Amino acid sequence: MTIHHKMDKPDHRNRLDDMAQGLLSTGMDRPDGPLKVTGTATYAHEDHQPAMLHGVLARATIARGTLDGVLAEAVESLPGVKAVMWGDKFPRNPAQGTANEAPVQGSSEIYYIGQPIALVVAETFEQARHGAQALELQMTLGKAVTDPHADDIAVERPKDQQTSQGDLDAAMQDAAFTVDRTYTTPGHSSAPMEPHTAVAWWAGDQLFVRSSSQMLKYNKNEIADAVGISPKAVHMKSPYVGGGFGSKLGISPDAVTAALASRELGVPVSVMMSRQQVFEATMRRSETVQHFRLAADAEGLLTGIGHIARVSQLPDESFSEPVTQATPFLYRGENRETGIEIVRVNSTCAGSVRAPGEAVGITALEIAMDELAVASGIDPVELRRRNIPEQDPSDGRAFSSHKLEDALDDGAQSFGWADREKGRSDGDWLIGYGMASAVRVNMIGKSAARVTLNPDGTVLIETDMTDIGTGTYAILTQIAGELLGVSQDKIETRLGDSDLPESAGSGGSWGASSAGSSVFLACEKMRQDIAKKLGCDEGDLTLKDGIATAANQQTPLSDLIGDAPMIAEGEIEPGETMTAVRQATFGAFFAEVGVNCVTGEARVRRMHGSFAAGRILNPKTARSQCLGGMTFGIGMALTEELIHDARDGHLVNRDLAEYHIPVNADVPQLTVNFLHERDPYANPMQAKGIGELGICGAGASIVNAIFDATGVRVRDLPATMDKILPGLPDL
Repeated sequence: MTIHHKMDKPDHRNRLDDMAQGLLSTGMDRPDGPLKVTGTATYAHEDHQPAMLHGVLARATIARGTLDGVLAEAVESLPGVKAVMWGDKFPRNPAQGTANEAPVQGSSEIYYIGQPIALVVAETFEQARHGAQALELQMTLGKAVTDPHADDIAVERPKDQQTSQGDLDAAMQDAAFTVDRTYTTPGHSSAPMEPHTAVAWWAGDQLFVRSSSQMLKYNKNEIADAVGISPKAVHMKSPYVGGGFGSKLGISPDAVTAALASRELGVPVSVMMSRQQVFEATMRRSETVQHFRLAADAEGLLTGIGHIARVSQLPDESFSEPVTQATPFLYRGENRETGIEIVRVNSTCAGSVRAPGEAVGITALEIAMDELAVASGIDPVELRRRNIPEQDPSDGRAFSSHKLEDALDDGAQSFGWADREKGRSDGDWLIGYGMASAVRVNMIGKSAARVTLNPDGTVLIETDMTDIGTGTYAILTQIAGELLGVSQDKIETRLGDSDLPESAGSGGSWGASSAGSSVFLACEKMRQDIAKKLGCDEGDLTLKDGIATAANQQTPLSDLIGDAPMIAEGEIEPGETMTAVRQATFGAFFAEVGVNCVTGEARVRRMHGSFAAGRILNPKTARSQCLGGMTFGIGMALTEELIHDARDGHLVNRDLAEYHIPVNADVPQLTVNFLHERDPYANPMQAKGIGELGICGAGASIVNAIFDATGVRVRDLPATMDKILPGLPDL
């Protein structure tokens, strides 16, 4: 039986506060943890099928033009090579997240350097790689647009991405304090640990794909559309995913080409993208140019906010980085203007990278807010506190819950903000302190799960939801265990199989709330059925350690189940609570940074984050997500940038040796606090997304600390030594 629930009304029951098992909201270890650390959790590339061949993609070496010929014969004669393939079904780039259809396809038109345009299939990976490297591609160079900052570049301004209210120009003119500055952020790569990989094989007209994917509900439709079959003929599995951060939201070239090659050759084919190909041919975060105008009165109250952002994208792609997404509601101000500008370039496709929009938009806004704090002489924490709106300033909607002030206060106290010492130094290191607000929009997606309670008291949870390192296996286990009164060791959670009930998938910080709510609904239905057998209301039923208690009578759960298992399917979908109120998560970052007065090197010495994200389902996995987000913020502030050669558009730093993500030596001790919060508008569990909040504004706290230490304001991220050194004070 399927229990369908649409979130049209808030759920004020606080139902999970009253359970007895004591499993939920504890730091339960991941059930999949031992499998991963012992190497027995198989990832996509480790799924070796009988008679499997290996494919390696060949890339375009021009930024725009046409593929006129493939000199395949010489490569086909190489030892072990079985086929050289190209054609009109080859994907130009991955599908965007939740696209639900094939991306742009075809090898003949070339749009960027690194575009996959051919595939060499051989008996071994090494033979296929050699063939791909030896393959001669005949290309005609066309006119490419490779510099997103060129003066003569065409600019699109979509009407639905421009907003204006009041008179910002007048507010700027009348303000006691203003900030009118431009900030730039470079492109970023998701850089997941596991490269994009797929193994595909056919059984008649049925396609089987073992892949590294985040959203199987959409991915099976995308690959079906790409190869020209019904989605019902596709069976995908992604039980373990070694990181995604948005780059595996949509189906990517490895899966499509593996399926095409397997169909032609009649045997399983594995295609793994190299690290360089992951950088070149999967999603990047667009670089941004963001112009802020802030106007405030003598008390520091904002009267105007302007935020215009320019981003880049390939031709024919509808996604654009939603840079201004949270600007309309984070702070007060009656005069407002936001806008997105898009330039089309022949570069790697832009798409969702962890926290699309706020990751870069709030980082820039929070640097601008620090500049306003300096201009007005108001403490940065106090300035933000004064400007917290009572309702969404852009449309007057109430907030479903709002914990920014609490996060600012908790973070300031935990960090020791009031006791910081101005002008401090430690040998050659100038010490500074910075802070920033954190915010991320909150949402759920349509999601289903099936729960089976067996006669022996064991529980099986089934959904196509994925675990990309976020802790899904643990959280769903905890939800079911808490509601049904069953211990962790008696629960099996099966994920990442497209034949299972369709979930929202992993993305947008909605995975735990969406998939978790579907498990909640299924278990709640079971509780109702058990209560009916006992002749009591569900609210009066206690389930703990396999025992049902009602009216002071205890009954073993196995006696109530009978000979046949109890099965229930829960399905949640967003409703009116998504639009009736403003839903968001909030937090605050605090950082201590040292800047070397000789070299200009900046190092984070300590960092703290306080966050409110509804009910915390597992504080250990939630904390891990925040630590990862703050580490992302360190990279954004100090080291990470995709560098494209403006002459031909090629990506210069296309591996982990040259794209500098933070390493152990860059990351100090990070601390995290969670605030108590229940948001009845979010979902029946009153939980919110946590996976992306930890990056949104984190980098700004570091950049602001650099200014506090040195007086150098870096507005072009990352804050590398060459940008700090010229402005250092003489000592």
